[in-house]
Amino acid sequence: MLVSLIITSYNYARYLERAIRSALNQSLEHNNFEVIVVDDCSKDESHMILDNYCDEIRTIRFSENKGLSAARNAGIKKAKGQYILFLDADDYLHSDTLKVLSVFLTENNRLDAVAVDYYLVNEFGDHIEWVSSSEKPIACGIMFRKDRLFDIGLYDEKFRAREEEDLRKRFLAKNNIYHIPLPLYRYRMHDNNLTKNKKEMDKHAEMLKKKHKP
Repeated sequence: MLVSLIITSYNYARYLERAIRSALNQSLEHNNFEVIVVDDCSKDESHMILDNYCDEIRTIRFSENKGLSAARNAGIKKAKGQYILFLDADDYLHSDTLKVLSVFLTENNRLDAVAVDYYLVNEFGDHIEWVSSSEKPIACGIMFRKDRLFDIGLYDEKFRAREEEDLRKRFLAKNNIYHIPLPLYRYRMHDNNLTKNKKEMDKHAEMLKKKHKP
């Protein structure tokens, strides 16, 4: 197995099917990747959508809400692929994402991870802006070598926000992330984005500062 694509979801039934379809419709040969969906104890209709795709995806369902870090870690631990790519359930992918990123990693052993740019999209999927992931990095749209993630201890589950910033700091202390200026990831902007929760973001900014103080 070459790639494990991990979708994390919490009460995102409204968007989940689009994310799953974009994962399954990749141009990479289907025997070279798997799709794992980690449902973080959703209370909406997510279970109905997951049941519809039970023959095409692997599903991990939490009995209690544990947060994004724990959800991603659970997916990594169950992944069979050499490479890991995360997709948030409210986002989606260009159909060539897995093929492009896996070629870069397979053909260059000096790369530890590869990141693509992303389009900000609205509720309807309209493109708002092309954003460089090297200037404004996000957690998704990056393909990691799985062993590198285990080597740094995976996600810190104490972080329920800014978890990607903590992981990136620890990852870049030992590894590299190569940037490809292609907007293959679709980052959806909506009212429930966690990044709009100022209280949580500020709280975890302090945690991040204390953990990584010089």
